[in-house]
Amino acid sequence: MNREPERIPFSQNITRLLLGAVMTFAGVSHLTTARAEFQAQVPAWFPLDADFVVIASGVVEIVLGAGLLLLPRYRRIFGVALAVFYVLIFPGNIAQYLEHTDAFGLDTDAKRLVRLFFQPLLVLAALWAAGVLPRRPDARAHRAP
Repeated sequence: MNREPERIPFSQNITRLLLGAVMTFAGVSHLTTARAEFQAQVPAWFPLDADFVVIASGVVEIVLGAGLLLLPRYRRIFGVALAVFYVLIFPGNIAQYLEHTDAFGLDTDAKRLVRLFFQPLLVLAALWAAGVLPRRPDARAHRAP
């Protein structure tokens, strides 16, 4: 059984690398320089300690980001997991808008509202990087000899 490695389209590979780098950086900043900013984003109604949530989500982001960067063979697992993570944190983004919480330069309701519309794009980007979204057929594969 001679199995060729799967060819990953350039745009999916770049998306994987960008998301991996951004998530790894964000995760590290959860644990270091931006910890207070992230704590401010944890909704008051959330039943867990804000610092615990920030640390735990930072660790998850580091794992997902590093996985996307360093383990391309498992991009489907890490990409889908990242998409799920983006969905799970979305209620916190909604709470930031509804509770008028300032953090990361999101200091107006308009800015916080605009941010909400980017979350679905992040979900789609993670699914694209994972290679689970349908692609257009490759025109080169259908050329006559």
